[in-house]
Amino acid sequence: MPELHQSIAQHYHERTKYDPQTLASKTQRLDWAKQPVPFKEYRIGSAFDLRPYLQANSQTATDSADAKWWQRLSRLLFCSYGLTARMPSMGSGVYLRSAPSAGGLYPAEVYVVSRGTELLPAGLYNYQGRTHSLMQYWENDVWQRLQAACFWHPSLESTQLAIVITAVFYRSAWRYEDRAYRRIFLDTGHLLGNIELAAAMNDYRPHLIGGFVDEAVNDLLYIEPQQEGAIAVLPLADLLDIKQNLPVGRTALPSATETDYPIIPDGELLNYFHRHTQIQSGTTGKLNLPEVKQEKSLEDKYNFPFCLKIPTATTPINWGENLTDLENTMHKRRSTRAYSGDDLTLDELKALLDFTYQPENYIYQNLDRSPDYFDLNLIETFIAVCGVKGLEAGCYYYAPKAQELRQIRFKNFRRELHFLCLGQDLGRDASAVIFHTSDLKSAIAQYGDRVYRYLHMDAGHLGQKLNLAAIQLNLGVSGIGGFFDDQVNEVLGIPTDEAVLYITTLGRPR
Repeated sequence: MPELHQSIAQHYHERTKYDPQTLASKTQRLDWAKQPVPFKEYRIGSAFDLRPYLQANSQTATDSADAKWWQRLSRLLFCSYGLTARMPSMGSGVYLRSAPSAGGLYPAEVYVVSRGTELLPAGLYNYQGRTHSLMQYWENDVWQRLQAACFWHPSLESTQLAIVITAVFYRSAWRYEDRAYRRIFLDTGHLLGNIELAAAMNDYRPHLIGGFVDEAVNDLLYIEPQQEGAIAVLPLADLLDIKQNLPVGRTALPSATETDYPIIPDGELLNYFHRHTQIQSGTTGKLNLPEVKQEKSLEDKYNFPFCLKIPTATTPINWGENLTDLENTMHKRRSTRAYSGDDLTLDELKALLDFTYQPENYIYQNLDRSPDYFDLNLIETFIAVCGVKGLEAGCYYYAPKAQELRQIRFKNFRRELHFLCLGQDLGRDASAVIFHTSDLKSAIAQYGDRVYRYLHMDAGHLGQKLNLAAIQLNLGVSGIGGFFDDQVNEVLGIPTDEAVLYITTLGRPR
């Protein structure tokens, strides 16, 4: 029987850990005949072609105010989740998108809900990445239903458009089985990072909503909940319309915490866990209004008087006029396949951390100075340094409020990192490896089992900003969602209560 003291989120996390003694026995051969297609198709609907509006300097894009409106929406969707390359694989093509995805499986689907504008009629639209178009598959107004499903979130009162992100579970589970749930939400976090930045480039402000009645949003989108589920809702405030310049609202709401659950067979754990982290219809009262948590103090954690402390304040990355460099970086971003083993510089590491964790420093570059996350107070950052000029090898805790690195272990961990990353050379040859972790028990106490979604989306969101900063600096970067969980804690010397969420490797590309 499951341990009674564990919530379903804790149980899921323990069940899906990789262990060096059991990994080989749990790994199954992929059935290529059942490989999922990472796109949805609609046999009935009206397509709105967005391709003519991609080029900022095209004649089509500058003809009229209407064309400029379409250009902004087209660029937002393309930079967020558009197709950027096609690679051969197992006899068929693999499409790469602006946002990275574990195994190139792309479980996320992007929908646009229109309240009804002069240019985009009321209804439901699916973003078709292969053709860069919007497929309207439902023509009626559903905005009020969306508002009710999101507990009448204030950001939906004046906005006209909203993005809804869902996950098609089998796309990732085909390869990663029950552990796919982690990767699905990391991938969604990558997408949220792109949406944050792409929206800023196109005069939108996305307002993140993670607390909604799951069944109501699934029904609104006409999706099959056993196969696909809503994950995040993002009303898009149009910053060129003064009525839509909205205050920031609450992003995360709690679900119940379940400790009474049956023995769940392998292969069924993912779907069970997702169903039991949903917010149910009819939920009212304080369950939907958690107290706003205080910001971390400048002390943060690991503030030992004897440890080495390195200030990380630095000059922000220059993203070019009108953020042109950022857009180009989003288009050309790729996960690095191999590192040379050469060192990074401390200035490069500082620049990566500054862009990822200090958005308030980008006041002159039109980026959002206070982007939405679910709760970054729950996320901790550790950095294993193996090859950074000007920085002693070891493990560091990054204190974002104080903007400093605090050394907590004194050793070069290349060998251990190679092992922790399932023997991937990326772990061995990286110059620095960033770990995102969270005290899972404490997080569940605040938000219930649903917090597992929030934690991984926030970690993926941070990871995507690291990705883009690294590419802009001509560095190599690759996220790793598969690792030996407990051994990470041992090597870093951090408490076992800290659940490891995500690993990002950094280095010089080979």
